[in-house]
Amino acid sequence: MFTIDRTLEINAPAEQVWQVLTDFARYGDWNPFVPQAHCDLRIGGALKMQVVLKKQMQQTEYINAVTPGKSFAYSMKPAPLGALRSLRVQTVEPIDATRCRYISHFEIGGWLNPVVSLAMGAPMRQGFEAMAQGLKAQAEKLNQQR
Repeated sequence: MFTIDRTLEINAPAEQVWQVLTDFARYGDWNPFVPQAHCDLRIGGALKMQVVLKKQMQQTEYINAVTPGKSFAYSMKPAPLGALRSLRVQTVEPIDATRCRYISHFEIGGWLNPVVSLAMGAPMRQGFEAMAQGLKAQAEKLNQQR
């Protein structure tokens, strides 16, 4: 299994970070990895994204867990014969009233996962890192404007 995990401390309240993370219409303001997204944030809802890897591509995934104000998870539609499956979980945990922790977990499994991780592993790592840093910068900027 190929995984990408990233934890980042953000100098903004958890509620502020959650709002930025789930305001999909504004992803283009801060998210270089997913500059466009539309999401029905409920179990079974579609998350339609423009994802920038080696080139920009359309990706549709499906929400499989939501804890409002805390986390949501989504997966691709599994490929036939167990060839490929994915899971992304994004969590916001308060540290105190003014700081929080953003936790991103991504995994790809299935017998095609070695090929995908070899071909796309580095761009995916860069993309998830850029998204985490963009989230941090946007939430901290908005927090300072309060």
